[in-house]
Amino acid sequence: MPTGTSTIHFTDLRPDLGDFLSDAVEGLTSSPKRIAPKYFYDQRGSELFDRITRLDEYYPTRTEISILRDAAPEIARLAGDDCLLIEYGSGSSLKTRILLDALRDRNPSYLAIDISGDHLVASAQQLAEEYPEIDVYAVCADYSRPIALPDQALARASKRLAFFPGSTIGNFTPAAAQKFLAASIGTVGPKGSMLIGVDLAKSKQVLEAAYDDAEGITAAFNRNLLTRMNRELNANFAPENFRHHAFYDAEKGRIEMHLESKQPQTATLDGRQIEFAQGERLHTENSYKYSLDDFRALAARAGYQSAQTWTDPNQWFSVHWLDAASARRDLTASD
Repeated sequence: MPTGTSTIHFTDLRPDLGDFLSDAVEGLTSSPKRIAPKYFYDQRGSELFDRITRLDEYYPTRTEISILRDAAPEIARLAGDDCLLIEYGSGSSLKTRILLDALRDRNPSYLAIDISGDHLVASAQQLAEEYPEIDVYAVCADYSRPIALPDQALARASKRLAFFPGSTIGNFTPAAAQKFLAASIGTVGPKGSMLIGVDLAKSKQVLEAAYDDAEGITAAFNRNLLTRMNRELNANFAPENFRHHAFYDAEKGRIEMHLESKQPQTATLDGRQIEFAQGERLHTENSYKYSLDDFRALAARAGYQSAQTWTDPNQWFSVHWLDAASARRDLTASD
């Protein structure tokens, strides 16, 4: 679809509704109950998360943006000319603009991957309007699974750079994070790289405030998952009967988010009865926090070499440039 002098190339690989349904049935009939956080992001969920990123308590977004702005010239040098920037989870693309501004004179192209199709298309259209000289590709898919990238996008790229901001890697267990990173090498290629945001371990007070804000936006974001199941999976959950519960487990090194039943209740999900006892929880998200050394070691086990790391003055957040282990780069060479 043309927009200015740029073209959005859209590919819909979104998982079938059956994937959401089967995952929900499996998770809600398990003990303890659980569901994957990737299902937060329908249109409403994406909008609520955008609001979360602007909250005073939620430091990760503004801190990562500050790091990226400071590091942008060096990131552009490392990326070089004719780079295909591949973003896992397009979000609102605020951070993407920092990179595209830095790369603008280097003839980049951009490919966004997101599970929320409507949000993805809207974001891609806006980027294409703002950067008419850049080819924009949008692939609606579950990036935790193998993805075939469009041949047209790959053909013109001299190198591939995956961009995974927001410390979304923290939603994976460390073992699953290592597996994801290892699989991503198939996307970026043996000479490709990844630019990834990683939240760092810090005080319990700072962490818990970030995931349980005073305005209740995170609570609404969490409960929206039930609303989405009602709409898409023929369910009848009563979101008002669940409270948002978030806490930091220091032993496991992670924030946990749950929906806790305020009372005994029964919901139906595609004809199946789902029983909740009072106080029973549905586990909706983990967010692991790393030390710099621990994350670099995890990346190395996945097949990446740590080439550069940037942090903020408080060392609350980090951005890592990782090279596929088979890549051979002269990181000191000037353009």
